Amino acid sequence: MLRSPRVISSLILLNIIIATRAMSTHKRVIDSHLHVWASKQEAETSFPYAEGQEPPEAMGSIASVSALLQRMDYSGVAGALIVQPINHKFDHSYVIQSIKDHPTRFKGMLLHDPSLSEADAIARVEDLSLKGFVGVRFNPYLWPKTESGGWESMANGAGLAVYKRCGELNMPVGIMCFQGLHLHFNDILALLESSPKTKVILDHFAFTSFTEEGSAAFQQLLQLAQHTQVYVKISALFRLQTSSYDTIKSERLEPLLESFGPHRLMFGSDFPYVMETEEQYQGTVQIVENWLKNREESSCDQVMSGTAEKLFGSWAC
Repeated sequence: MLRSPRVISSLILLNIIIATRAMSTHKRVIDSHLHVWASKQEAETSFPYAEGQEPPEAMGSIASVSALLQRMDYSGVAGALIVQPINHKFDHSYVIQSIKDHPTRFKGMLLHDPSLSEADAIARVEDLSLKGFVGVRFNPYLWPKTESGGWESMANGAGLAVYKRCGELNMPVGIMCFQGLHLHFNDILALLESSPKTKVILDHFAFTSFTEEGSAAFQQLLQLAQHTQVYVKISALFRLQTSSYDTIKSERLEPLLESFGPHRLMFGSDFPYVMETEEQYQGTVQIVENWLKNREESSCDQVMSGTAEKLFGSWAC
């Protein structure tokens, strides 16, 4: 995966953290986007990785639940939504166990399997909804490839059936546009029209990076604000391909606040990938808090916890 190096100095980051601690008055933080997966030893004994999806060696020991909880506690993060990692693909047993062991701290977002029939796909959603999963992730790159080089539509067959059922179950659908929102914009519009009551969440600023293509896609993202069921995660800052936090704030966050409002935006870290950046976990929390500190307290509360709890239910921590 693409990693953008951070060039912010340690001194500047420290000043941000100190200033934010002094000024922050919002109630608590809910991390709406992160991953955990089994250690190498756990994978060998209990929770195997999917074929070809072993994590990088450098990340093998930093993505465990215990490592995450240490980071959350140190950073003042009360609860988190665990998004099913690709490392375990459609085997949700590790996340199920994590939620079972820490029910007041974690909820889950399952990964839809496009190879399942409509009946089986809906049955899986309904089953996992009883085990602490409160949302469904659509990864469009798991759909079969087409002859033109794209992917089959998410808005057909089992994908559409699951999407509509999620609306009935009040389970938001998160969509990962990793290769660019523009590739999936029409597909997303088709989903929105098919089931207006299903809430849609676009991960990581909808991957609208600071490239010519990404900036054009950002205008498409702003167009989606007219659909009141669309939400955006203010997450994975490092994926926007810029080293300037001021640029992210002025050219991404502020237009999103203007178009969507804080009640449709939510903070997420993208742990453990954020641990490969200079700011790491705590710094990421503090940077986003710092961006919001001069706004109304309610705006900070919404982005840092309120939106996530509105969509996924309250965390009992």
